[in-house]
Amino acid sequence: MNFNIEWFLKLFPTILPYIPVTFRVSVISLVLGVILAAIIAIIRYYKISIFTQCFGFYITFFRATPLIAQLFFLYFGLPCVLPLMRDMSAEQATIIVLVLNASAFLAETFRAALMSVDKSQIEACYSMGMSRYQTMTRAVIPQAFVIALPSIVNEFISIIKGTALGFTVGLLDIMAIAKMEGTLDLRFFESYLCVMIIYFVIVVIIAYFQKILERKVEKLY
Repeated sequence: MNFNIEWFLKLFPTILPYIPVTFRVSVISLVLGVILAAIIAIIRYYKISIFTQCFGFYITFFRATPLIAQLFFLYFGLPCVLPLMRDMSAEQATIIVLVLNASAFLAETFRAALMSVDKSQIEACYSMGMSRYQTMTRAVIPQAFVIALPSIVNEFISIIKGTALGFTVGLLDIMAIAKMEGTLDLRFFESYLCVMIIYFVIVVIIAYFQKILERKVEKLY
C-alpha cells in the first residue's frame, strides 16, 4: 500500500483535538502520583514500623508487573469481584493505574533524594530548635525536590506515553483516535506514524521546559 500523504496530513486535525484528554489524564496522574510517592518516601525514610514493609511490597509489585496487566486487572478483573467498581470509566481506570505505577517508581527516587540531603543540615535545624516537621518542610524536602526534579519530569513523560494504553479499555485519547481512523481506511502506517510524531513533539517540548525549570530551581539552592 502506497503512502497517502494527503490522508496523512488530514489526519492531524482529527487527532489533535484529543490532546487535552491525554494531558488531563497525564497531569492528574502525575500530581496524585507525586503526592502518594512523597508520603510513601517519607514513611520509608523514617522507617515507620509495618508501613515500611507494606510499602516495600507495594513498590516491588508495581515495578515488577506490566502496566497493561495492571490496567486490565483493574478494569476487567476487579469489577468481577467488586460490583462497586463496575461503574468505573476508562479514564478513571487509566488514571488510577498510572498513579499507582508512577508512585511506585517515584517513591524510591524521593527516598533516595531525601537521604542525599546532608545530615549536618538536619542536625543544624534541630540545634536551632526546629521540630521534625519544620526541618522536613523547610530544609529537607526543598533540597530533595531539586534533586528529584529530573526524575519527576522523566516520569511525567512515561505517564504521557503510558496513557496510550488507555485505548485498550476504551479511553478516547490521541492513540485511540489514530487506531480508529487507521482501521476505517486501512491506513495503519500513516495513522501510527501520525500519532508517533505527535507524542514525539510533546516530549520534545516537555524536555525543553524541563531544562529551563531545572536552571531556575538550581539558582534557589
